Amino acid sequence: MKTQVAIIGGGPSGLLLSQLLHRAGVDTVVLERKTKDYVLGRIRAGVLEQGFVSLMKEAGCADRMERDGFPHEGTQIAFGETAFRVDFAALTGTPVMVYGQTEVTRDLYAAREQMDGKIEYEVENVTIHDADGDAPCVTYAVHGQERRLDCDFLAGCDGFHGVSRKSIPEDVRREYEKVYPYGWLGVLSETPPVDHELLYSNSERGFALCSMRNENLSRYYLQCSLDEKVEDWSDAAFWEELKRRIPQQFADKLVTGPSIEKSIAPLRSFVTEPMRWGRLFLCGDAAHIVPPTGAKGLNSAASDVHYLYHALKDFYASGDERGIDGYSAKALARVWKVERFSWWFSSLMHRTADQSAFDHRMQMAELEFLASSEAAQRAMAENYVGLPY
Repeated sequence: MKTQVAIIGGGPSGLLLSQLLHRAGVDTVVLERKTKDYVLGRIRAGVLEQGFVSLMKEAGCADRMERDGFPHEGTQIAFGETAFRVDFAALTGTPVMVYGQTEVTRDLYAAREQMDGKIEYEVENVTIHDADGDAPCVTYAVHGQERRLDCDFLAGCDGFHGVSRKSIPEDVRREYEKVYPYGWLGVLSETPPVDHELLYSNSERGFALCSMRNENLSRYYLQCSLDEKVEDWSDAAFWEELKRRIPQQFADKLVTGPSIEKSIAPLRSFVTEPMRWGRLFLCGDAAHIVPPTGAKGLNSAASDVHYLYHALKDFYASGDERGIDGYSAKALARVWKVERFSWWFSSLMHRTADQSAFDHRMQMAELEFLASSEAAQRAMAENYVGLPY
């Protein structure tokens, strides 16, 4: 089989890139390790920057998002019993869109299927060949049958554990990583949100986040230690702890109910450089990871897709290789700014066991400054709603 761009990974970034290229007349094949149902069963964040929203519109996949999504013009930040609002709309003129990643993926799958997009599911033993040459290809197996896909370019959208990054020789790539000494315990419940906007809370008992998917589907998180297990947390214990970590005015409004999903995720910051090797390009989690504080994972993947889509479109339209040659540098320049914001916001909102009394007072001083300074809030808002591409 032959295609112009082989896309490894059928999550939202791979599907979005495929859809955008298809509409630009560029042929793609998407290789996905799991089944479609498995991909759609993943529970992920749902705060979308306007850049992502614009890409969905350009891909022709925004109708349901515009109808069912929730534009948020600000967010609540709390420390102790103090809470203040950062007004994104007033400070930047831009809101964010709350629309679940599962729904984004569903919309992209529907668009690819409507256009007869080529997606191979349940692929195994994926191996990239000759990515640094003129004739790259991918070999893989589907249900025991060996297959080969020849291509002009490869896009690695297969996540942190995928084969794409590992296909770049170790003496070529350099990796940067910070592993945080805590995780997030997340609960999904069919309950109304505690507030119409997200609430981030720094508590002496640890961080808490109150978010939502829609008017009757809420997503809550608690900072937890890395050695804790989901089984250690009953629903009742989770709700009681959440109430202790948010200001009383919000705890009094909290509606509890049975959890329909519960999980613990570790947190890390990670970047690999470069994001291009020969004809292989890395996108999203294959190249960089951020802690979920600030909801930048999917959004930073979208900026990669934006740069790569335009680079490949220009190449096939006119032979212009400037976008291809500049992809890694341009993508990484934005990635590191996103990494900085996610690290800063995580450091601001979480407590750690090794935090000294001085560290704690500095954290409180930073929060008090953020609460009182329009300039500080504008800087946060600009990062939260999304830096320009």
